[in-house]
Amino acid sequence: MNIHEYQAKQLMQKFGVATPRGDVASTPEQAESIARALGTNNLVVKAQIHAGGRGKGKFEHGFQGGVHLCKTASQARDIAAQMLGKRLITHQTGPQGRIVRKVLITEGVDIQRELYFAILLDRSISAPMIIASTEGGVEIETVAAQNPEKIIREPIHPTLGIQPYQTRKLARKLQFGSTDMRAACRLFAALYRLFIESDCSLVEINPLVQTKGGDVLALDAKFNFDENALFRHPDILAMRDPDEEDPREVEASKYHLNYIGLNGNIGCMVNGAGLAMATMDIIKYYGGEPANFLDVGGGANEEQVTEAFKILVSDPNVKAILVNIFGGIMKCDIIAQGVINAYRTLERQEQRLVPLVVRLEGTNVDKGKELLRQSGLPLEAADDLADAARKVVAAVQNQKK
Repeated sequence: MNIHEYQAKQLMQKFGVATPRGDVASTPEQAESIARALGTNNLVVKAQIHAGGRGKGKFEHGFQGGVHLCKTASQARDIAAQMLGKRLITHQTGPQGRIVRKVLITEGVDIQRELYFAILLDRSISAPMIIASTEGGVEIETVAAQNPEKIIREPIHPTLGIQPYQTRKLARKLQFGSTDMRAACRLFAALYRLFIESDCSLVEINPLVQTKGGDVLALDAKFNFDENALFRHPDILAMRDPDEEDPREVEASKYHLNYIGLNGNIGCMVNGAGLAMATMDIIKYYGGEPANFLDVGGGANEEQVTEAFKILVSDPNVKAILVNIFGGIMKCDIIAQGVINAYRTLERQEQRLVPLVVRLEGTNVDKGKELLRQSGLPLEAADDLADAARKVVAAVQNQKK
């Protein structure tokens, strides 16, 4: 789950991470009121979408940039009016862009230098890792490619946590002087506490700035969370913005389905994450393109299977569907009945239907296959995974002829 910059700012303030003053607005009038309350002639207006590259982005109506500097409250209002309700296009959104529904109004800061600071879960060492650099304000991938010697890595012991000597070590490597080191160390420790206590998988501050007045501030932030731990954080879960997510993924989450939309044309419905990955791989192997990752889970019921099938068909890019089920906990007859119900529901609603290939193995497989045979549905049965992949790829290719 991702959150907006203004929400990240609120979360950082909760843990004592220093950030510029500001607030979020959803109307131009609110933007003007916030700017006036800040009492400064150095203001920043930032579009709030789940995408990077906002500063270099452009709006569909021609307005340039999702980040603007201004001096007066009336200018903040006018800039907000150009952003709110408009579609911002960046290198991360793709050509379709994202609609800006909120803007963040903050005080500008007198920046002396920009740094990079991130905490992530390094699975290769099964521990948190701090990544930092004196080259902030640009993508860290660019720094790693062009100046790898400027990337600082500091592993953190998973049970001991970040130690004072490590914060001082990081501050020295980031070239903080003796007068600024205490503020930097305090900010590093606060960010690590936020990372652990909020069950984050990533906390990225870019840029982390040192001002000419000696302050150390988190100017912009990106957060990712461990979705398996969100049940412990209803306050963070409440920050979810469905408008910024794939509507198919939002719909799938209502039924506790593990769905990730992709750009292909073969819909996949599988039980088990490993089998789902293998199914996607073998579709690629035989020349096809999977349209999604969809794991209905080991304990899915008939309703979940029905809704999963509906989500697949609702994707206009899907030209054929492969159902690949190995029944262990999940029974093949439950899957079969769910597919039948979903197909007939779509027929009654006169929605489009696509070729269907089904491969069933495992618990109640004979009963499941018999249900499909008796249903009269226009589907192809497959003997094994390779056979299923060949048939579903052929079904798509035949539509192109």
